[in-house]
Amino acid sequence: MASFKEIVTKAVIGKGKKYYKNTYSITVEQTPTTVLGCWVINHKFKGFEENGKIVITGSFDVNIWYSYDNDTKTTVVSRTIKYREVVSVNQRATTDSATKDIIVRSLRQPSCINAKENGKSIDFEIEKELGIEIVGDTKVKIAIEEDEDPWDVISDEVDEEVEKQIDEEVKEDFIDKK
Repeated sequence: MASFKEIVTKAVIGKGKKYYKNTYSITVEQTPTTVLGCWVINHKFKGFEENGKIVITGSFDVNIWYSYDNDTKTTVVSRTIKYREVVSVNQRATTDSATKDIIVRSLRQPSCINAKENGKSIDFEIEKELGIEIVGDTKVKIAIEEDEDPWDVISDEVDEEVEKQIDEEVKEDFIDKK
């Protein structure tokens, strides 16, 4: 008859992903004529739980190359952009402890999808996608068999017929004497 045991283990108890598209603005010294390029580097982030929600804080550096003075000169402006995102992640199971690990992954790195000049500033759109996993303690119930499985009998592969064949075919004087 089977009985049940509970095992406490760490498991993914909540998982989700979210796409973000945000617009930012940088004020520059010279009035830009044309935005020539925009790239994003050094993306850093971490997640934690606060009031039942998942909070992701992070930053990335944005570098914008633009021309000014009627497209006769160029320069690059660099800024660190900080962000804070709050998301709700549905949890599939209840946990037994308040200790949860929040794992955040960048499923799509931040990248600039649009940049344009706007007077003395440059407006740009950044898209990114973040995946969130909540890992916590949970219980798994398993069936336990109380009865021990019987032992299998291991038989020799050599039977009487094989032994007889060996006796008949093996010659005792197989080494030639010279």
